[in-house]
Amino acid sequence: MTWFVGTSGWQYKDWRGVLYPAGCPMRLWLEEYATRFPTVEINNAFYRLPSRENFADWRKRVPGDFVVAVKASRYLTHIKRLKEPREPVGRLLAHAEGLGPRLGPVLLQLPPTLKADAELLDACLSCFPSGVRVAVEPRHESWWTPQVREVLESRGAALCWADVRARPVTPLWRTTDWGYVRFHEGRAREWPRYGGRSLETWAGRIGDTWAADEDVYAYFNNDPNGAAVRDATAFTGLLGR
Repeated sequence: MTWFVGTSGWQYKDWRGVLYPAGCPMRLWLEEYATRFPTVEINNAFYRLPSRENFADWRKRVPGDFVVAVKASRYLTHIKRLKEPREPVGRLLAHAEGLGPRLGPVLLQLPPTLKADAELLDACLSCFPSGVRVAVEPRHESWWTPQVREVLESRGAALCWADVRARPVTPLWRTTDWGYVRFHEGRAREWPRYGGRSLETWAGRIGDTWAADEDVYAYFNNDPNGAAVRDATAFTGLLGR
């Protein structure tokens, strides 16, 4: 199994002294980040889609085997709510093409108020070329149906396994031959960190689901106090053992 473990974003000022040396300027933070982790999730693309030039610049600054996942713009997921997806999907991919071979999965995080619509999801996923990996993170319980699972499987899209407070908030469905996991908030004493037992449980779940030759992407989104850096590092060490 190829594990890609990283964090959701890298530009957090409170990571200075945790990940970034005191004298390291912000303009070199991505390079410093890439010495520690093999992947990053571009979380701020949700709020403002970076230009193709931005993506191309990031591609030049990371190693050749580095992987960049991109969270889709809220225009597609929260404003359009997956309706009329062709133009926003096309624009997203036209910009993200600046990453070239560094482009990893695209994440569609759905609004918590968006109820299940399998046909709407299918129409949106149909706009992505077959070579683009797409992970979907629904956040309304109505999505957990056989019809939704069938759409994900037929389109080769991954259900994003999401964790909040050290427990899964999504079904642990395997819908394709690669996985995507997001860690939002742990329950360890130093909030919002994850404890060792929780990380071990997640490593077991993932290892029991995907084979050695399959890819799994895992991102820690619990960025306050440098928790994501520490947890991603701990999780990577756990997987290595």
